[in-house]
Amino acid sequence: MKPLLFSNKDLRNLIAPMVVEQLLAVLVGMADTIMVAVVGESAVASVSLVDNINVLLIGLFMALATGGAVVAGQFLGHKDTKKANTAAEQLIFFMILFSVLIMTIVYLGKWFILHIVFGQIEPDVMAYADTYLMIVTASIPFIAVYNAGAAIFRVQGNSAISMKISILMNGINVAGNAILVLGLHCGVEGVAIPTLVSRTVAAVMMVCLLFNQKLTIHLSKNMQIRFDWGMIRRILRIGIPNGVENSMFQLGKLVLLSLISTFGTVAITANAVSNTVAAFAILPGQAIGMGMVTVVSQCVGADDYEQVRYYTKKLMKYAIGAMAVTNLLVIAAIPLVTTAYQLSPETAQITKNILIFHSICAIVIWTFSFTLPNALRAANDVKYAMIVSLLSMWFCRIVMGVVFGAYIGLGVMGIWIAMILDWCVRSIFFLIRYHRGKWERQKKLI
Repeated sequence: MKPLLFSNKDLRNLIAPMVVEQLLAVLVGMADTIMVAVVGESAVASVSLVDNINVLLIGLFMALATGGAVVAGQFLGHKDTKKANTAAEQLIFFMILFSVLIMTIVYLGKWFILHIVFGQIEPDVMAYADTYLMIVTASIPFIAVYNAGAAIFRVQGNSAISMKISILMNGINVAGNAILVLGLHCGVEGVAIPTLVSRTVAAVMMVCLLFNQKLTIHLSKNMQIRFDWGMIRRILRIGIPNGVENSMFQLGKLVLLSLISTFGTVAITANAVSNTVAAFAILPGQAIGMGMVTVVSQCVGADDYEQVRYYTKKLMKYAIGAMAVTNLLVIAAIPLVTTAYQLSPETAQITKNILIFHSICAIVIWTFSFTLPNALRAANDVKYAMIVSLLSMWFCRIVMGVVFGAYIGLGVMGIWIAMILDWCVRSIFFLIRYHRGKWERQKKLI
């Protein structure tokens, strides 16, 4: 094997800031929900419903940003920094154009989202959701640019920058929530306005920092808005399958959300709180998965698949160990969670059952279902990952979710059981693909 591209120190410096960044995002999400709980369970339910749209869009932007990161990372591994810079610029251009289009579609489709996607929700939940959606939608271009910039910094091993900007962004968000909700007694707009402000600040700072010419990958001082469609096609070759996968995954959750809404406000709230806490449980696996994109893409660019396997195995061990720690912490903290969210006894019991079940399964299964396929994606094997994920999600998570939740009568718990079934199927197919090695023979991007 050639000299290692990443030392243990390099891996720690890459992954640790991403874990912090993911943790901040989850904690701020929890703080948002806890503070809006002061307004009432209807407000919590409304924010949860709209945030599912936000998560769908953020997942789409992160997927496209991953496409840019993989292309830039492979050029970096190939020692072609000029084309790596071009990939970064084209990613920023494309994300701005695409996100403005998405924002326009969301505004034009507001009625459809509120009345069709969210299903039959109670009038007060509908009113809160309307207010929250109108404000937060304006932040779509800014969160898209932020994600693109963060991916560019991470792929050159400089994840500390995106972490620092994330700290600032989330600090603004929490402070704004505290002032508007707890201090001025605003409704859901008290959570929405700080989100818009914080994302705007983060996007502007991210772009400004990328003009630093000392960075390995940066934006040129004389950058002109000119689309390089050849480079964009490279980015989209990774980004589109990844984006379709992420978008359909979140769309599937929205479909199930319509089903959950028929179970009543108790089920909606239990599902919302469980989703927020479960996000904490899986954050180290997500962070290490993002780190895997950086590491594997550069190894592929250097045409060193022996190191791809070495680092994949190493990072998977890190992910499994870290997931065990966070999920055991979640189980221990359940009484605190149900108290902090001021849940009714019925809602608290359902939330407890979901979190215990989710945490046990996450320790055993989650990393093989979500962290491992990032190695395949970074090696250009995105179509296989997309096909497996889509088929498993629609059959296991959606179809079986309806069967378990509605027909068998397990309610919201049935939705979560179907989700774990989805994890199991994904894990089996991704492990088979990885060990057979067909991903090593994918067409290069460089």
